[in-house]
Amino acid sequence: MSFTRYLACRRGASSLLAAVFLTLPPIRPGTPERQASTVITGRVTDSGGQLLGAATVSISARKLAAVTASDGRYTLTVARAGEHEQVTLRVAKAGFETRRMPVYLSGDTVRADVRLAVVSTQPRELSAVDVTAASGSIANRASLAPTGAPAPISGLATKSVRRDERRREPVSRRALADSGNTEAYDHIDENPFRSPRVAPLSTFSVDVDRASYSNVRRFLTHGQMPPRDAVRIEELVNYFPYNDPAPAPGGAPLRVTTEVAAAPWNTQHDLVRIALRARDVDMHRAPPSNLVFLIDVSGSMYGPGRLPLVKQALGLLVNELREEDRVAITVYAGNAGLVLPSTSGADKQRILAALDGLEAGGSTAGGAGIRLAYDVAQKNFIAGGNNRVILCTDGDFNVGQSSDGELVRLIEDRRKGGSFLTILGFGMGNYKDAKMEKLAGAGNGNYGYIDDLLEARKMLVKEMGGTLLTVAKDVKLQVEFNPERVQAYRLLGYEDRLLRDEDFSNDAKDAGDVGAGHTVTALYEIVPAGAPLDITLPDVARLRYQHVIGQRSPREELLHVALRYKAPDGDRSVLATYPVRAERRSPSEAMRFASAVAGFGMLLRESPLAGTLSWPQMLEIARGACGRDEEGYRADFILLGEMAAALAKPERTGVRDR
Repeated sequence: MSFTRYLACRRGASSLLAAVFLTLPPIRPGTPERQASTVITGRVTDSGGQLLGAATVSISARKLAAVTASDGRYTLTVARAGEHEQVTLRVAKAGFETRRMPVYLSGDTVRADVRLAVVSTQPRELSAVDVTAASGSIANRASLAPTGAPAPISGLATKSVRRDERRREPVSRRALADSGNTEAYDHIDENPFRSPRVAPLSTFSVDVDRASYSNVRRFLTHGQMPPRDAVRIEELVNYFPYNDPAPAPGGAPLRVTTEVAAAPWNTQHDLVRIALRARDVDMHRAPPSNLVFLIDVSGSMYGPGRLPLVKQALGLLVNELREEDRVAITVYAGNAGLVLPSTSGADKQRILAALDGLEAGGSTAGGAGIRLAYDVAQKNFIAGGNNRVILCTDGDFNVGQSSDGELVRLIEDRRKGGSFLTILGFGMGNYKDAKMEKLAGAGNGNYGYIDDLLEARKMLVKEMGGTLLTVAKDVKLQVEFNPERVQAYRLLGYEDRLLRDEDFSNDAKDAGDVGAGHTVTALYEIVPAGAPLDITLPDVARLRYQHVIGQRSPREELLHVALRYKAPDGDRSVLATYPVRAERRSPSEAMRFASAVAGFGMLLRESPLAGTLSWPQMLEIARGACGRDEEGYRADFILLGEMAAALAKPERTGVRDR
């Protein structure tokens, strides 16, 4: 997608330069004076959207400068005298026009992406970065602490200009595996098609984790296709808001909506979207929070994208706390320790000073840290409040209780005390995704991956209620398919969230938890009755008794959705049911975009069930469903899809890496 097309996808964007956007809320009273600064962050591209390294970004009046990395990223930290102060950003690179643009210093972070026009009369030589990363790289994301080489931050004009402009070739999955990378992902067996005459029910735990999307983004922006098992389709789809109708005020905390349309990768199949929307909560009027930050300060957390980014991310959350909220800080390396006892959210200076003093080093006693954090949470427990442990780690535990089974049992035992768990993943190379996903699921929790400061803002500021405040726990969905209308069905994603059918009514069975304002989408692909059966179903012996049914199912129904959930402090579930008519309609904007994201996941996984879907078709669907994209998430996805499409092209040898 061209840079101009990208700007057109953003409401109110300038046609000359990328807009300055995504401004964080103003600093609240109680924050120390040293926090009165704004980080300006963004990317520099040429007029075609290709990334420009070694461009100088400066603010002459402040004697500040930074040089863009090979992926076009830069950051500048600018002290400000007050809110809405204006500075002039100057961006220069040999062979391009120098550009100047005003930037308003408002809040913690402002993003400014800049486009430079070529002035050289000589044809510009395309580099490997231009070819493999720029056409699809995320041109409007930037990281205060990017994973990989750190970008310059603030200070006098930098002399250590990065002059190494060696271009990165695409990194194949095989090369990644052979590079000493020790990242760990659980194997995913994609859900197959099933016959409703053999398996009429599909039961699963609702999943609000979104870690897979930002983790996939991290791989792609570093010129690598992600490992297939890092791609969890449900987490990609659920990364985005879809503007589904909210529950009625004073009613149930969850609302279900459904729609049926043609599957874009096989128009003879139906695609059913089941959307779950949680009620919104004004976090300024929410119950008080008792938070325990559990921070991995072991040696593996040293360096950019790890502990420095943890401090920045949690600092954003601290800025949102009220006087009635409380925070404690515990850490673990070779041993676990209490850095800050439970402290009022009004004392931001003390909390931030404790965060700033953390340093990485040593081994990783994760089990001891988890026990200590839960002990601190229990000691300061707020009845009727939001009690939560927030674990920040790369998951590389190696001392004491460190096996998945031991840690899961530990967290399952501790969750009985009423404290929920949020896990924020950081880092790369040794990242243990499989472990952290298990721990979050065991602890009545959620799981996200923080690849930059803007992702931290999304999770901890913009979606603070969804991340930190549970409105319904043990949420399960069970779908029953009408065999008179459905020949076969499959659930897209949720492979590690499947439940036995009998678990649906079993209130002792743990399931997913949904936070305030969260939206959850489940997609089913259906081969309707009368359509050609163009998929292979497992051979099953003819059943003797199943045709003897006392009551025929309603002819007009395609399927029936049942939902169970508990109150955050409840033990008994509530049941709600929703019949879905067999009525295919034109897909809504939400359906089109969700199907594009699901298709993106299938293409990344090289799924044999992707039908006729191609990268260009997926991108066309996404562009047509951009809609009201005020936060830029959908525009970012389109650019991410273009990068994946570029990386997915056959290599020069004509042999695709498998």
